[in-house]
Amino acid sequence: MDVIAPHVAADPAAAAAQRFAAIVRLAAADMARVDALIRHELRSDVVLINQIGDHIVGAGGKRLRPLLVLLSARTNVEEPQTGAIALAAIIEFIHTATLLHDDVVDESGLRRGRQTANALWGNAASVLVGDFLYSRAFQMMVGLDRMTIMRVLADTTNAIAEGEVLQLLHMGDPDLTEARYFEVIRRKTAILFAAACRLGGLVAGLDDSRQDALHRYGMALGIAFQIADDVLDYVGDAAAIGKNLGDDLAEGKTTLPLIIAQRRAGTAQVEVLRSAIRKGDRSALPAVIAAIRDTDALEGAIAQAREHAAAARRELQSLSSSVWRNALADLADYSVQRFL
Repeated sequence: MDVIAPHVAADPAAAAAQRFAAIVRLAAADMARVDALIRHELRSDVVLINQIGDHIVGAGGKRLRPLLVLLSARTNVEEPQTGAIALAAIIEFIHTATLLHDDVVDESGLRRGRQTANALWGNAASVLVGDFLYSRAFQMMVGLDRMTIMRVLADTTNAIAEGEVLQLLHMGDPDLTEARYFEVIRRKTAILFAAACRLGGLVAGLDDSRQDALHRYGMALGIAFQIADDVLDYVGDAAAIGKNLGDDLAEGKTTLPLIIAQRRAGTAQVEVLRSAIRKGDRSALPAVIAAIRDTDALEGAIAQAREHAAAARRELQSLSSSVWRNALADLADYSVQRFL
């Protein structure tokens, strides 16, 4: 059984958007329970926490990581266990905490088309509310009273912190290698996707081998999504992606399109790229985009995203056929089709 109706738009990006909307509808009832729990757990006697909490919840977003928990948790059971709802909220709290901290580190003023919390309330408030979200997530973990869950999430948050520091160390570094780039995005981004999928499988009662497969699926999916986001920084629609084009360049981030372009470009364009990365020079964006296009670096990055998306799909073969497994497979397709 497929997730969406057979009649979809001929345009790949439009078809991907329809498919994702169908996945969201499939999990809508479960996600409503997650949203209600998020709002309940965000409550605090401290007014500023409530204000920033309402702001970040209201910002919306795809809620992709909790969605992965819910889909994975349905691959072996008819109804989600209470633990799946709680885990989805916990994963979203951890993700949101990282966003609050990221925006401070990156000095970002816009996310999801809205002003960031640090732009509205300042860096100190954003960092501290991020800490609140981390600590609330761990309070909720303790409430689940399952050591395996606590170990997975403790290891995951530690790896995310390491990834953040690794990325910081390479800000403005045009010599970042492709291998180190993938190490950063595995720790900073993909590992939370992997944890979401593994824990969904855990509460669904899947055996260790299928939990491992879901973990690998999530890791590959997370890498594909991050590559796509890095591509969108140079070709996306600012209104659609909710941030300014060239933000990664302005922050001195050497992402996969820039790594590939440097490897393929001539001497003059290489120097343009290296100088722009070192200086975080947004004014060089037109010349950087020209170099990326001249070297087919975007196509090279997209090809790697497709490879990881295909790897993600293959990891689902050990799961029983169901609409929920189909939805996970469709997410792998969506990860690379959404920007075509």
